[in-house]
Amino acid sequence: MDKSKKTVGIAGAGILGRLIAYYCLADGWDVALFDDGEENACQLAGAPGIKGPVKCGSGGGCPSPSYVAAGMLAPYCEMRYDEPMVPKLGRESLDLWSSILETAGKNVYSQRAGSLVVAHPQDKNEFLRLKQMVETCAKEPVMQHVKGAELRALEPEIDSRISEGLYFAVEGQVDSRGMMAALGAYLRAKGAELNFNTKALKIEPGKITTMFGSRAFDWALDCRGMGAKADLKGLRGVRGELIMVHAPDVTLNRPVRLMHPRYPLYVVPRPNHNYVVGATSIENEDLSEISVRGALELLSALYSLHTGFSEARITETATQLRPAFKDNSPRIFHRDGLCRANGLYRHGYLISPKIARLVASFIRDGKPESGYEELFESE
Repeated sequence: MDKSKKTVGIAGAGILGRLIAYYCLADGWDVALFDDGEENACQLAGAPGIKGPVKCGSGGGCPSPSYVAAGMLAPYCEMRYDEPMVPKLGRESLDLWSSILETAGKNVYSQRAGSLVVAHPQDKNEFLRLKQMVETCAKEPVMQHVKGAELRALEPEIDSRISEGLYFAVEGQVDSRGMMAALGAYLRAKGAELNFNTKALKIEPGKITTMFGSRAFDWALDCRGMGAKADLKGLRGVRGELIMVHAPDVTLNRPVRLMHPRYPLYVVPRPNHNYVVGATSIENEDLSEISVRGALELLSALYSLHTGFSEARITETATQLRPAFKDNSPRIFHRDGLCRANGLYRHGYLISPKIARLVASFIRDGKPESGYEELFESE
C-alpha cells in the first residue's frame, strides 16, 4: 500500500463493501478488502462449464446475498409505510447507479425501462393500498395508473384477466452477478487490494484481524451483513427464497410485481428469456434449501401472471438471509477509526450506492451528510 495515502480496510466484499471501496478509491484512499468467501463464487446457470440446475444457499457456494439478489432498482413499487428512508435513499441511488455503470459496469446488463405492478381482480385491495401509499409519500409524480391498451402496450403478454397496473417509469434493474464481477475487476485495476477466503475475526478502531494476522488502517469498516451479527445488537436475518427459470415462450419487457396478500411476487427479466422470480420474506435464519411451500407459492403465482411459464425450466434455486434491524432501516454505527454499515434488508442493490457514498463521505469529512444524520449512531 502507498504509505503517503490514508488507508481503509473493509471487511465484507458484498455489493455494499465493493461500492464503499469504489468511492474510497475515488476519494484517494488506499483500500484493502477482506471477505471469507471466494471471489465470484456463485456462477450463472447456463454459463460455460455449468450444466443442469444450480442450487445456491446452504452448501451452494454463495458467500453473500449480493450474488443471488434480483437487483431491482425500485424505490417506489416496493414502498412500505414502515421504511420511510428507503425511497429517499433509493431515488438518490438511481442517479449514482448511472455513474457506477458507466465507469465500472459498462458490459453489465442493466435496464431503466421502468417497473410495473399488477394484481388479479380478487387482490385489487393490495394494489390500491400501494397506489395510495405512493400518492401519499412520494414528493413528485413517479407513478402512472395504466389500464387497457396502455397496460398492453407495456406488457402485451401478461394474463388477460389483469386489466390495470401501476407503471413506475424511473425504476429499473441491474444484473447482480455481473455487477459483482465487474466491480471486483474495476477495484483491482484501480489498485485496491482484494483478499478473498480471508475471514475477518475481529474489527476494531483502525484494525482488522483475520486468520492471517492483524492489519492497521486509518479506518476499519465493517460491511459483513449477517457476519457482523455478534457485534451488532438487534441485527436479524430474514430468509429469502428465489428461483431462476428459462422461459422461451415468455417475453416480459421490465420487472413486474404481482400483488398478493400473502406473497407479492416479483419477476425480473434477464437476457435470453431468463427470469429471476422471488417473493418470500420469512422471519427465520434457516439457510437450508428452498421449501416446498415457498416453491409452490412462487411458481403458482408465476403461472397466474403468464401461462407460458408452465413450460419454463427451473435453472436455479437460491436461499439467503437479508440482514435487518427491528425497523427494517439501515444503520451506520461509528466511533473514531471504526464504522459499521448494515441492515439493508431487502434493498441491498437499491440503496447500497447512497449508503456507500454516505460512509465514504463520513470517513473523509468526519461528519454525516446533511439530511442523513438519523442513519448514523455513535457506538
